[in-house]
Amino acid sequence: MRKRIITNDKNKTVTPDDAWLDLEGIAEVEISSEDVAYPVESALLAVQSSGWRASEPGKQMIRLVFTQPQKLARIWLSFAETSAERTQEFNIRCSSDNGLSFQEIVRQQWNFSPAGATSETEDYSVELPAVTVFELCIIPDINNDKAFASLAQLRLA
Repeated sequence: MRKRIITNDKNKTVTPDDAWLDLEGIAEVEISSEDVAYPVESALLAVQSSGWRASEPGKQMIRLVFTQPQKLARIWLSFAETSAERTQEFNIRCSSDNGLSFQEIVRQQWNFSPAGATSETEDYSVELPAVTVFELCIIPDINNDKAFASLAQLRLA
């Protein structure tokens, strides 16, 4: 049985103690840009907390290239935006042939508003038996190409 603890605090999301993959040990990460104060490790590793931010505005890519094919059953990610109103879009694609072809897993839009919706957390159950490449593409604002992408956390199980 799977269970999830929910909370009344809308700014805090509790994740179950899942068997998260050790991304540091099993994958190489490729990124389109990175703010030195918010490196990608801050979003991918459990001990980090500041999250990742792009150093350039516009569409950004985080790609995980696995050293061995990985079975994925869960994709959990969290975004936060407290200062700007914007409509973000992200999509997740996976490859089982080392990036020769990709399957889109999800495409999602979210409206951030400092007066209300300041965080987005998504939790997807998937059945992906042999992922060799995982891609997260973020368009930080579909109406403004000057916005900066960010990612609070990404976990895979």
